[in-house]
Amino acid sequence: MYMNTISQFIKQKRKEAGLTQEEFAIRSGLGLRFVRELEQGKETVRMDKVNQALAMFGMEAVPGRKES
Repeated sequence: MYMNTISQFIKQKRKEAGLTQEEFAIRSGLGLRFVRELEQGKETVRMDKVNQALAMFGMEAVPGRKES
């Protein structure tokens, strides 16, 4: 699932950077609640905020075909 892939990527990269969820939220300009929901794979997160989180690691989510 797409969101789970993004969620796992962000969580892994955050941990590799040695950041807590709170530290990551502060540095990325996102709310702690959003970071927690994102890492849990919540499907209804806003894509602009997802891209804000991904930008911390030089990445962005782009439209593409849904995997079957």
